Amino acid sequence: MKKRNQKKKNAQSNFSKLSIFQNQKYKFKKKCPLSGKGAPIIDYKNIKLLKKYTSENGKILPSRITSVSQKKQRFLSISIKRARNLALI
Repeated sequence: MKKRNQKKKNAQSNFSKLSIFQNQKYKFKKKCPLSGKGAPIIDYKNIKLLKKYTSENGKILPSRITSVSQKKQRFLSISIKRARNLALI
């Protein structure tokens, strides 16, 4: 009889430990679309590529949305700013 009660208590305690804000065991992280084999080169003259990473208002989209690596995000932001400066965008 004691073993049954212990199992129920353990099940309840494990359930109470779960939280909405708790990190999940398996996270899926997308790979950077601008790095790797066959990736497009980031350049201020490549307007089609730059428009993919800007919003409708012309703001640069953050890397958490686009899943671009930090290094490529820096290059991307610099090239977008250059294109704006030259009135290409």
